Amino acid sequence: MNKKYKAIFFDWDGTAVTSRTAPVEDAVVAMKPLLQQGTKLVIVSGTTYDKIAGGKFHTYFTEEEQKNLFFGLGRGAYNYQITDDRPEIFASMIPDQEGLLKIHDICYAIHVKLLWEYGLKTDIVFSRPNYCKIDLMVENDRGDQLFMQGDEVEHLRQILKQHGIESGLKELIGIAEQTGEKFGQRVSATCDAKYLEVGISCKSDNVDVFLERFKAEGITAEDCSFWGDEFVEIEHELYGSDSFMYTEKSKAGDFFDVSAIEGNRPEAVKVLGGGVETFLTFLKEQA
Repeated sequence: MNKKYKAIFFDWDGTAVTSRTAPVEDAVVAMKPLLQQGTKLVIVSGTTYDKIAGGKFHTYFTEEEQKNLFFGLGRGAYNYQITDDRPEIFASMIPDQEGLLKIHDICYAIHVKLLWEYGLKTDIVFSRPNYCKIDLMVENDRGDQLFMQGDEVEHLRQILKQHGIESGLKELIGIAEQTGEKFGQRVSATCDAKYLEVGISCKSDNVDVFLERFKAEGITAEDCSFWGDEFVEIEHELYGSDSFMYTEKSKAGDFFDVSAIEGNRPEAVKVLGGGVETFLTFLKEQA
């Protein structure tokens, strides 16, 4: 890849590391030379800061390198820079307690509707900052491989069909959005097959915040690349969580998928496969 990027946005689980518990040293080695050269590296993930190397990932880098290291986390909830050797939130989308409880109410109402009307059992993770994770496949345990698995999409389709949800995930997302409207709240609903995530922001918000910030340094979307492993189409014209990095502000950038899962992607995405190794090799070549 000949083009030299001024900013690289990338997912964490399944793209930069094989799992949240995997060693991070290979990623660190690949990232350091780019950070030293002034390339902006932005980790864009649904997780929270404490789940990335135990909240200590920034300590692998010098203070000079840290100036070019950023994190867009929690599905749009938090945007971090590193200041004085510590993570600092410079922009966020966090509701007050009343707003958070409204999100919880919406997700519980979705849970009740799915159980009452369709007989579909779900679990809910309430502990996220501005969204909830609704587990649609409660008997399927990902272990420490928290990113989407190759057989999950088809498995979920079968589950939804068995429970009379004929339009699949689009119908689920419609249920989420309609439920939000009943509570007077516009919600952002995404799905990675196992989890329906319902909240007030998504990865699009993270990406747009950083693109706006980088403008001051003369960095535009054309200078950026965006990497992930969950771009694949789950239902017709409904794509995985990394597809939300494609926004009106970012669409002039270059998009790459390192997943080998078969299926359609958004037209702008180039499928490379090869998983983490492909991405880390790209970082080394950029340096």
